[in-house]
Amino acid sequence: MSQDALSEARLTLPQVKKMLESIGEENLDQFQRRTLDYASKFTKVTPEKAEELLTILVKEYELDEVETVQIVNCMPETVDELRVFLAGGRKIIEAQKLEKIVSLLNENRILK
Repeated sequence: MSQDALSEARLTLPQVKKMLESIGEENLDQFQRRTLDYASKFTKVTPEKAEELLTILVKEYELDEVETVQIVNCMPETVDELRVFLAGGRKIIEAQKLEKIVSLLNENRILK
C-alpha cells in the first residue's frame, strides 16, 4: 500500500514554526515538538517577512527557490556568507547585487 503525495512545498523555518503553532503544542507528537523547538530557536524573521523575502529574491534577484529558502532560513550577514548558498549555482551574480541582497536581509532581520 503506497501513499501518494498530494503536494510538496519548500517551507522556511518561520513558516514551519507558524504552521506547528497553529496546530497547538498539546496536539504535536514528539518529533513535531522538537521541530517546533528548533524552528523557534533559529527563526530570524517573521513568517510574513519570510514570504515577502522569498518573493523578492526569486522575482527581483532571479534566485532559485531552493537557494532562496536556505538563504531566508540562515539570513547571512555578509556577502561572503551569502556566496556559500549560491556556490552551486550555474550563474555568476554581480557583487553589487549580492550587497543589495545582504542589505535587504539585514533590514528584515529580527534582533534578539
